Amino acid sequence: MFVVVDCMGLVEQKTVVVGMSGGVDSSVAALLLREQGYTVIGVFMKNWSDEFALKGECPWEQDHMDARMVAQQLDIPLYTFNFESEYKDKVIEYFFAEYKAGRTPNPDILCNSEIKFKAFFEKALELGADYIATGHYARVQHSAGKYLLLKGADANKDQSYFLYAINPDTLPRVLFPLGDMQKSEVRDIARTHNLKTQDKKDSQGICFIGEVDLRKFLSRYIHDQPGDIVDVESQQVIGQHTGLSSYTIGQRRGMSVGGTGIPLYVAQKDMQQNILYVAKGNYNPALFAQGLTATDLHWLVDRPAMPQKLSAKIRYRQTDQACAIDWVDDTHTALRVVFDEAQRAITPGQSLVLYDDDVCLGGGSIADTFAAE
Repeated sequence: MFVVVDCMGLVEQKTVVVGMSGGVDSSVAALLLREQGYTVIGVFMKNWSDEFALKGECPWEQDHMDARMVAQQLDIPLYTFNFESEYKDKVIEYFFAEYKAGRTPNPDILCNSEIKFKAFFEKALELGADYIATGHYARVQHSAGKYLLLKGADANKDQSYFLYAINPDTLPRVLFPLGDMQKSEVRDIARTHNLKTQDKKDSQGICFIGEVDLRKFLSRYIHDQPGDIVDVESQQVIGQHTGLSSYTIGQRRGMSVGGTGIPLYVAQKDMQQNILYVAKGNYNPALFAQGLTATDLHWLVDRPAMPQKLSAKIRYRQTDQACAIDWVDDTHTALRVVFDEAQRAITPGQSLVLYDDDVCLGGGSIADTFAAE
């Protein structure tokens, strides 16, 4: 049991509010904390409703029911926090603005920084919580008076990439019960305790929304114009795209171009000319860049000295890539990152996340790429 003995010798039990999404990870997180002796309160965050959703594509009602059934199994209360307004203003507006500008955003990162570890965190503390907890595969380490965000022990499930932009001041009050576990262990625990969510598939798609047809979803808010598809090498028009916003760098599907005999991949988008440039073959040089610039920087630690050799990820589940980082200029508002090995499909709008071994240092939004000098 997790207890604290105060100066009067009285025992105080700590309260943790767990974000329960209706998935197996948050279900097991709540179970483990209860078994450790915390007073556990479950909270389901309602951030997306049928007002915004496409018919049949919003899973929140089923997720809410699953979370409630697990809470009943664990004999803990479950409350619902409604953050739809915050989610729309902070996440959805950003999501569509980025796509409209030709970038490919990562809403899960903003969802964590603005909803789970801000709106939810603040509301939980207002209710008297000592801690909040989620089912993320990440760890918090207290070292030399500082709290550090570390990768999860399961390299295949590590979610520190999605957490680089949270406020570091929250870390002393955050628990990640699954951080030292493998996903297979989590499934085994759920089955041992016969939790309702034991065999539920991991969520995919957009945070709190689920799997949607992205092109159809974007078309409700962004009215693209068709344009030319151009071979980046020959500069010849080889087809027509349906609108640039729904294409992303490195994408293969959805080109509607036949007869080449070689797979085509998105290499570049010219928003001003409304041209989609494609490259033939998965390893075409046009798909690779040696470096990038990153803006909208966020640090979880003291800003590192520059220049610096570190490792980085430019997408979730990517293996760490060795790189050299330095400031773009004296304003210290943008990073220049040069990789030891050229990277495929570096995508503006996605996130660069920096690491020193297992410690997540912070990161920023990819603004542009450049070739080797």
